[in-house]
Amino acid sequence: MEVYYPPVSFYFNVTFNGIGSKTIDTHFQSVAGLSVEMQTETVREGGENRFEHILPVKTKYGDLTLKRGLFADSDLIQWCFDAFESTIINPVTLDISMLDEEGNPLFSWHIVHAWPKKWSVSDLNAEQSSIAIESLELNYQFFRISKG
Repeated sequence: MEVYYPPVSFYFNVTFNGIGSKTIDTHFQSVAGLSVEMQTETVREGGENRFEHILPVKTKYGDLTLKRGLFADSDLIQWCFDAFESTIINPVTLDISMLDEEGNPLFSWHIVHAWPKKWSVSDLNAEQSSIAIESLELNYQFFRISKG
């Protein structure tokens, strides 16, 4: 009988489709916001005050937040600032893959129509010896999950 162990969450890869070719643009220390939620609407039953019905309305996907060490030369950040400075949005797709011990994808999230919503850098503090971290927040339409 084979024993199943849940995958580790620290071995993953992020690939932006159509943004540059620099390998630094695929290295992130964390990915947050892979979530989907069903929004609902409450409807009271006519003439009957004791009952309310909760009905599904639509799905909502959370914003995706990617964090990594600050890079001076990055096609990905240039894509962000092109959007922020000219307000011309060029949506892209990206793939986030959770990897096994050999580096093969176990699960992949295919993110559709992503665009930059926010960019920030960690606080600069002379009292700490920490790495400068940049955060990229993306809005997107939806994602699909695939196995393998």
